[in-house]
Amino acid sequence: MCAVRGSTVDIRCSYRAPSTRNRSSVSVKNVLWFTDTQEEGPVDLSSDSEYAGRVKYYCDKNTCTLRISDLRESDSAEYKFKFKDKPSKRFTRSGVTLSVTGPDVQVQMSRLYISWVELQCRSSCHLPDRPSFIWFKNGQKIQQETSSSYSDYFIPADSYSCAVRGHEEFPAPSVCVNSQTCNRVIYTERSICAPKGSSVDISCTYSSYKDDVKSKFWFSPERSHQGQNPSQPEDLSEDSQYAGRVQILETERGRSTLRISDLRDSDSAQYRFKFKTPGFEWRSYLAGTTLTVTALQVQVIRVTEHQFSTYAELQCRSSCSPAAGLYVWFKNLQRNTTEETSNYADLFYSGDNISCAFKGHEASRSPSLYAPKLPSVSVSPSAEIEEGSSVTLTCSSDANPAANYTWYKESGNFA
Repeated sequence: MCAVRGSTVDIRCSYRAPSTRNRSSVSVKNVLWFTDTQEEGPVDLSSDSEYAGRVKYYCDKNTCTLRISDLRESDSAEYKFKFKDKPSKRFTRSGVTLSVTGPDVQVQMSRLYISWVELQCRSSCHLPDRPSFIWFKNGQKIQQETSSSYSDYFIPADSYSCAVRGHEEFPAPSVCVNSQTCNRVIYTERSICAPKGSSVDISCTYSSYKDDVKSKFWFSPERSHQGQNPSQPEDLSEDSQYAGRVQILETERGRSTLRISDLRDSDSAQYRFKFKTPGFEWRSYLAGTTLTVTALQVQVIRVTEHQFSTYAELQCRSSCSPAAGLYVWFKNLQRNTTEETSNYADLFYSGDNISCAFKGHEASRSPSLYAPKLPSVSVSPSAEIEEGSSVTLTCSSDANPAANYTWYKESGNFA
């Protein structure tokens, strides 16, 4: 199921167990909901700090409901229901997968007349209560329109789009009213996550109703000197911050691709496309593609020490996730061909190093994680030390993550 950030969702489970055949319902005290993403096995969501104040359970007859409010992207997971028949026995049903995303709205025509159209803004995702909408015509925001429906006089060249207020970065693709061709821009992806140092392609298709396109360019509202006035954006290819890192590709008519290489943190922004004809200018108020540049890091989740090795559970962390959700793990520079999730567990030995990457961006790996190398001790001051004077001992070791140190006297007693 799909739901929008900030909204409230109900996940229901119908049950039937031997202990409840002669009862109409189960107390909420005897049930729990959990997700498969938790590391320590089934943990009651109502006691999980990540869901504090946002989770409620409701049970009635043979149905129990999990209600999650103020949804976050991190809530995307598979949710499962569990209850107890006897202290030693539990019953678990298959889960419900929740995806917390943008509104995924579409413009639909409800009525069409000769020069008059009635439009509806619809979403396939669960929206917040009493949502407010924004309408766009030819990339220009239509003021004071907040309803999910909109009526207007039109000409064949016009295109329309809509968005849920508060989620303007996810507008509906612009639609032509009664022809296959109109003035419009459609972005291939609304959001892209890419690792720092890699290259990314941001694409769109565009069309003009009649006239040939005379000028076109990509821009970023956050980067433009006229950022407060979207009608006067700055061509990205002329921005010194992108010098030598930007290419504009047009492999086919009506399709433009912005390629940014050697990605930096400062490249995280929204990117939009604009074009002009002798008689028309595509307005630039409609959201484009949002790029998030992230740095990958291997984090240790759990460690179990053995006599000659260490069993470790690791996770590849980043501020966003790739669209395909696939990762690549490297152990001692060799690619692991079986594991493609963000989690990885294995036996590790002294000298092993581990890194991760997004699949498709294998060249942009995380910094390697490795155990501490043999430590060394330095003395300050390094000159001859007199009895009764002060001395500073420094223990150092090459390690990632940084090592913890314990000091001992030569006798073996803890210092």
